[in-house]
Amino acid sequence: MHFKIKKSIICKDIDINQYQIDKEMTFSYIPTVGDVAVFEVISIGKHKQIQTDNKLNTLILPGDFIMGAFGTRYATSQFEGYLPADCRDTFHILGAGGTIGVIHSTHSTFSGGPTVLKIVGYLKDKRDNVVNTKKIKPRLMPFRGINYRDANIILSIGSSMDSGKTTTAAYLTRGLKLNENRVAFIKLTGTVYTKDRDLVYDCGADITADFSDYGFPSTYMCDEQELLDLFQTLLNKVSIIEPNYIVIEIADGILQRETKMLLENQRFTSMIDQVIFSSCDSLSALYGLESLKKMGIYPTAISGLLTASPLLIKEVKENSFIPVFTIEQLMYEKTVQLFSKPQMKFAL
Repeated sequence: MHFKIKKSIICKDIDINQYQIDKEMTFSYIPTVGDVAVFEVISIGKHKQIQTDNKLNTLILPGDFIMGAFGTRYATSQFEGYLPADCRDTFHILGAGGTIGVIHSTHSTFSGGPTVLKIVGYLKDKRDNVVNTKKIKPRLMPFRGINYRDANIILSIGSSMDSGKTTTAAYLTRGLKLNENRVAFIKLTGTVYTKDRDLVYDCGADITADFSDYGFPSTYMCDEQELLDLFQTLLNKVSIIEPNYIVIEIADGILQRETKMLLENQRFTSMIDQVIFSSCDSLSALYGLESLKKMGIYPTAISGLLTASPLLIKEVKENSFIPVFTIEQLMYEKTVQLFSKPQMKFAL
């Protein structure tokens, strides 16, 4: 190799000097979620950078070598991608955090397609096993439905990808901190990339955690029990600070597979005290409320991208009794008071 290997953030805990690169396995091995490999960049498409192990967004060029982990992706405004079904030598970058797979569908705005990689070899340990980002992490705790510190848990969900869930969570966290609370943030589902948790941390969260802390390149296509175990494990992780509030974001929209699965699971929803719902526009807000109502879920407040428009706010207020808050209003003391006590906004 002429260039050093650029290690993506999902592989940050892997010291390549402790492992060997097996080039022969590429002809006989079908990877599973979390399997680590080294790739050569063949052509640049959507992803012109990757987030490396030092959290920097690093330029990649044809001829570069990167280390990533196999996974999946569900991103309505970007890509749909999966694990390969058979042995192959070319793959695609699914996410800038180092999730690698095979593109199944692409949003029309990305006419240049994905960034294409050629596998060099799989990383193997001394026991001849493929290194896996999930397997090198501690085992997940079994889900018990326990909130160890009795923190008030607020769930940030949205009508779709890019509806404003993370921004809502971040500014609500800011408001909670301005009122002298200890606040933890969890991003439970998504594709590895630290931008979202970093934003909430910058807004004042005392601790942040996400699925990638336990080696998940993404959570798309995880089974229900694994998601519940992951939830319990992340709750336990952030409880070390004894937070008054835990703000949790679930990625994508309420119709997405894992999001819908969790929202329809009463063992999960029984642990949630309040919900804040983000939407892109008034119609998605109102239809989203109806969809949530069918699940027995009644949000405490509405926010998100629609609040950039006073007219959209007016449309929602004229057709719903649920309060609507801009990101600035999420920091007001009277807004924070709405979230000050568990309200059981779920009909069980």
